[in-house]
Amino acid sequence: MERIERLLADERERMESINAPEGLEDRLRHALERAPVKKKRSRAPRWTAAAIVLALLVSAVGYNYDAFAYYGQRILGFDEVMTGTLKELNEAGFGQTVDRRATLQDGTELIVSGVMADANQFILYYTLRNPNGIGEQTRQFFRLSSITGFWTNSPAISGTSVMNEEQTEMVGSLSFEPVSPFAKKLTLHYAEQTADNRVIEGSLVFPYHPDEAIQTQIKQSIRQKVAVDQGTINFQSITATPLSTVIKGTWNVEELDRVRLPFDGIELIADGKPVSMQGSGFSHTVNGRTFELQYDALPKELNSLKLIVRQFPGYKELEKRVELSTASAEEPIDLAGKELWIKNVKTTGGGAEITIATEDDVLLEGVALQTSQGTTELNTTVGQTEKKREDGRVLKERTLLFDSAGQPEYLLIQGMHYRKAYDYEVNIPVD
Repeated sequence: MERIERLLADERERMESINAPEGLEDRLRHALERAPVKKKRSRAPRWTAAAIVLALLVSAVGYNYDAFAYYGQRILGFDEVMTGTLKELNEAGFGQTVDRRATLQDGTELIVSGVMADANQFILYYTLRNPNGIGEQTRQFFRLSSITGFWTNSPAISGTSVMNEEQTEMVGSLSFEPVSPFAKKLTLHYAEQTADNRVIEGSLVFPYHPDEAIQTQIKQSIRQKVAVDQGTINFQSITATPLSTVIKGTWNVEELDRVRLPFDGIELIADGKPVSMQGSGFSHTVNGRTFELQYDALPKELNSLKLIVRQFPGYKELEKRVELSTASAEEPIDLAGKELWIKNVKTTGGGAEITIATEDDVLLEGVALQTSQGTTELNTTVGQTEKKREDGRVLKERTLLFDSAGQPEYLLIQGMHYRKAYDYEVNIPVD
């Protein structure tokens, strides 16, 4: 048994020491292009060959993505759109300079200055420059949409930009989904709108050096579920680099989108201190229900790591009956710990209008109006605005419209969606 374990350990070390050969992408492509096309009666050998090729690729390169080294350069001229960790990494030379250009229809020059890349994202730094001024059409409608390449089709996620006072230069950064570690040439796709409202698509090709990508520090499974009011969230994995930390998982929660930014109440705690959240998102597609949480980089020396579900969308049955004749615009009505203000009640030729205010995370459900003529369900909600109180709380004010000519007596509320406190902890091993 000891001999078998020793052989397995030796084989594991050998596999982990294998590096992807230089020029792997080019050689694979050329080999495929030169290979003669042969007709075969049986499909089984074709699938077998494909499986063998895939297995060889995984064996050759699957263990080495995390081992990419740092050989980058400092990207100049983007201090205004770099903050915190990004700025520190750029100062340390973790970027890749590109300097590729394209000219738009109005004469504005698009310059791709540099990129930063890791296993979580691909960040592109660009400039729009026109000595005659960047036109209104370009400022409003120019879009960078995606990056493609070898095994790569990465849509844009989010970004920021700054325009100078003369309106002649705009510098920006844009984050994309991560690109393939085998891509050595990437294509940036963009769209612009002309003065006659035609949309023109363009592209710009630039070199990419995957061996200069920022290495991964932590990549492991979490596989822990947390039960919430209307379902479960499943934390599946964490990938951490010196640039960012990403938590991925799946969700199965009813009416998740009833509360804005549902995952923003989940904290990442490293050595007892919160790691700044940079963004969150979730999707429901044919491939399943997934979410992704992005945080700042972890500390270099790390002893403990955990997630805390501080708040997450919850639902509360209320069956509340609010008497409108005694309601005050200044005195809130308790809704199971949340507050409701009746700001105004009036009837018009079109029906009844009830203006209310709640905390910004509250969404009422099953709302109806009891009048002298009976009960009428809510028709629609209009005029929603947000107002900040002196105590710092943000209230969401809106007007409820009911198709009823009767005198309003009671506002009936079946339940509410809101941001509920959970404080569930999920420990992540860091050994």
